[in-house]
Amino acid sequence: MSLEARAMDSVFKALADPTRRLLLDRLREHNGQTLSELCDRLNMARQSATQHLDILERANLVTVVRRGRERLHYLNPTPIHEIEERWISGFDKPRLQAISAIKNQAEEYAMTEVPTYVYVTYIRANAEQVWQALTDADLTARYWGHANVSDWQPGSTWEHRRADGSGVIDVVGRVIKAEPPTRLVITFDDAPDTEAPREPSVVTFLVEPHQDIVRLTVTHENLPNQEMLTGISDGWPAVLANLKSLLETGEVLPQAPWEMSSAHA
Repeated sequence: MSLEARAMDSVFKALADPTRRLLLDRLREHNGQTLSELCDRLNMARQSATQHLDILERANLVTVVRRGRERLHYLNPTPIHEIEERWISGFDKPRLQAISAIKNQAEEYAMTEVPTYVYVTYIRANAEQVWQALTDADLTARYWGHANVSDWQPGSTWEHRRADGSGVIDVVGRVIKAEPPTRLVITFDDAPDTEAPREPSVVTFLVEPHQDIVRLTVTHENLPNQEMLTGISDGWPAVLANLKSLLETGEVLPQAPWEMSSAHA
């Protein structure tokens, strides 16, 4: 059995249990919960919840982010998205998109809080290579279409400049933490010139090396609205897929992955 097949098998086995599906539902409702919070909401013993969460984490359906002494659990949508792409989208995507749009609109009216976004990917590279790819202006221009420009010192500003020669800056922010090669925390303001300024969101890049690979976790917090959540949910997977391709093959993907959403709408 191939590595991909084993990974998919572990996802289906994890989803087969109703208790684990309930845990994912609770994280979908409120992402970033501690073990105690999940146990309280489900009236579940810690040992039982830990066993289920371990299975979900091994299946890459749940990601754990450490904040001091706390372990926060986040729903990782990537494996479920891969299931949708393989078995659903090619057969009846237009009708399902229409149904999903109605459902999403109804949920948007009901939402009182925009959840944190978390994305995890595994890259065949070392931590230093991933850190360079995140902070080198020339490399970011290759896989992102924007050069991320800064000296990457805490307190410094950074700019997300278009790589088309126009010099247009689409995002600005400040460096909150820079701990090479494992952690970078920045503010992210994609509307710096609007008449009604808002508090910037916060992006954390966590680089965790393991032998010949790294796990890269991107956390995007303090989102102002559902519209931005929808945008970054499309954008981050595309950008990180291009980064992964560049580091593993020396080349970005042959087509810009972020163009697929509009092309297949």
